Amino acid sequence: MIEKIADLPEGTIGFKMTGKITKDDYEKVVNPAIECGLIENNRLKMLCQMGPEFDGYTSGAAWDDTQLGLKHWKGFERLAIVSDVPWVKTLLRAMAFTLPCPVKIFELDEYLQARLWLSESLGTVHTNFNNNGLLTVKLIGQLEPSVYENFSKELDSYFASAEPVHLLLDLRDFNGWQGLAGVIEHLHLVIQHRHVPKKIAIVGNKKWQKLAERIFSKFISAEVQYFEETRADSAQTWIQPK
Repeated sequence: MIEKIADLPEGTIGFKMTGKITKDDYEKVVNPAIECGLIENNRLKMLCQMGPEFDGYTSGAAWDDTQLGLKHWKGFERLAIVSDVPWVKTLLRAMAFTLPCPVKIFELDEYLQARLWLSESLGTVHTNFNNNGLLTVKLIGQLEPSVYENFSKELDSYFASAEPVHLLLDLRDFNGWQGLAGVIEHLHLVIQHRHVPKKIAIVGNKKWQKLAERIFSKFISAEVQYFEETRADSAQTWIQPK
């Protein structure tokens, strides 16, 4: 049996699952709710609660679940699972990074924390563009796919207004991506604008961030240099348009 959870914020849907989930449950409850939600929102946040009464899926329900995920692969912004069922938690932890949106698992007594996680901002991008052709981009927190929608439009505007552009990429407060789709959106953005920057300075404080210099060099024709955060002033000097 699947019941829709009421009183969730706009853009968030939730389901409580008990007993054996059937194909009929999906067709009467889940599918209509998601289809309706995606008419009003580009992406949905979803909360799924599975208590000790949850007894898995029938084969028909499992197939419907797979079809639904593939049909709306980019339709979910974030997924919170509330469950104490061991096999559910094990399966989702194994699959989390392959899913197109951030996934987090909560214990049953953490239901309110799950709702809070769905509503809070996980990461953001700050930009600043000056008239000399210097664009500063600061990545903060953990980025999810929805962040890139507005950011991509900003980049289009900046890059259309001045060429060549010098890019200062500040990664000091960046903690990576939420899910595989965030990584894919980031790479897509890099490839889409790969011919625009003339120089790129990267400022970071984590070992893995230094790899950005090598990765950018593979895709972009610009001159790229990485600076540790202690050399942030040097990065500012190096990246300034002449």
